[in-house]
Amino acid sequence: MADTTDTIKPTLSFQRDKADPVGSAAASKSAFYALLAVLLFAVAFGGGGSKYGLANLIVQLAALTALAFHREAFFNFWKSAPLLLRVLIALSIALPLAYVIPLPPSVWHNMPGRELVAQSFGLVGEPGWAALSVDPIRTMLALSALVVPLAVVTIGWRASRDSLILAGWLIVSLALVNFALGIPQVLSNSEVGVLYPENPMPGVLFGTFANRNSTGLFLVSALSLASFLPVPPRFHSIALPLRIGIMLFLIVAILLTRSRTALVLAALPLGLLALQMLLERLNRRPGAKSTGAKAALFGLIPIALVLVVVAGLAAAAPGRIGDVADRFTSGGEDARSYIWEDAVYAADRYWPVGSGTGTFDDVFQIDESLENMTLRKAGRAHNDYLELAIETGLPGLALAAFWLCLIGWLCWRARTEPHRWIAWSGGAILAVVALQSITDYPLRNMSMLAVAGFALCLLGRFTPDASSSRKQEILP
Repeated sequence: MADTTDTIKPTLSFQRDKADPVGSAAASKSAFYALLAVLLFAVAFGGGGSKYGLANLIVQLAALTALAFHREAFFNFWKSAPLLLRVLIALSIALPLAYVIPLPPSVWHNMPGRELVAQSFGLVGEPGWAALSVDPIRTMLALSALVVPLAVVTIGWRASRDSLILAGWLIVSLALVNFALGIPQVLSNSEVGVLYPENPMPGVLFGTFANRNSTGLFLVSALSLASFLPVPPRFHSIALPLRIGIMLFLIVAILLTRSRTALVLAALPLGLLALQMLLERLNRRPGAKSTGAKAALFGLIPIALVLVVVAGLAAAAPGRIGDVADRFTSGGEDARSYIWEDAVYAADRYWPVGSGTGTFDDVFQIDESLENMTLRKAGRAHNDYLELAIETGLPGLALAAFWLCLIGWLCWRARTEPHRWIAWSGGAILAVVALQSITDYPLRNMSMLAVAGFALCLLGRFTPDASSSRKQEILP
């Protein structure tokens, strides 16, 4: 749909980066296939969350295997990546690790919120050394999940830019597979094809995920990639209709998830696409009088795509549109406000240190008020920033703020990059993840952790800082 990204280069190749002394065509190609494997395993098996330990283990083993065979890429990342990115990744690993280091009683006894832990140790007569986390096993499980995005980022950093584009199209293809899998789920009212049946919602598209909000976010991420990534050379002759068709399918799939956050967040990549089309149309013929009107018309194409999908669904299945509209007007999930009320109290109990990464479900039940209790267990805070405040306190919130600043800085740096819209497709994915974290927990499953890691790699590799010292594979 965008001319500047559809004709970047006539061929895709695995070329050696001339400025990289350890680079080679074979290493780049191997990194590409390893990246594809990790992404495939993550989307296929990692959408169930913490309840599905065996499936998560499969994804983590795939990531560890990829890292084991690409140690050179791993170490090369720590030499060539931007310093701030390396520091934040190191701190993200070090933070949960700090919560499992045994401390003497004189230290952990005086930490806020450890009264019940001290009493438990007192009952067994062993008030000795203990970790800062109130549940070190859960913290270790949370720490082990980081191997997946770490593998995606470090291996993807070694892959060529061309191969990153192809990997992005793999994610788009997996999103279409989710849509295909979701069709029998929707038509059978969740009686056929649902992989995680513990939370049945008739007529909702789940795909390979247990949470429809995660499904919707994954589809929005794929929509961002499908909007901006260059079409592979073999499909150049049908690039525009192919891109439009894929986007139509993804928009339909997002609607069928009935996820309010996904429906709203889909406006971000579509809005960026409209902006790109407007700017390119204006820059193409700056002296023509009719350019402004044509540019405005050109920029309305993403809006037209949405209208076509909604009109088609309204004609074919008006009940689906009504159900989606009801999601915005009903108060079916007001329980979140009660969870947040009690979560604030829990965060204050452990402030500013936190209870330990991954321990929310344990500590929240202590502070959950009787008047806010329901037949269902909260499980999550449904606000990742609030959950982060409970588990990691001030250090965790500060780290999250630095990550947001880094993403914003990389997006700003990418404005001078010839292929900035490719970088911004990754930035858009990270932005929608950050926004959905206000009302949900998007990074609490392996699939979205892998996608977020890929988005970070895409954003980092298509900025001037990342490419100035490396031979660019794709040039206008």
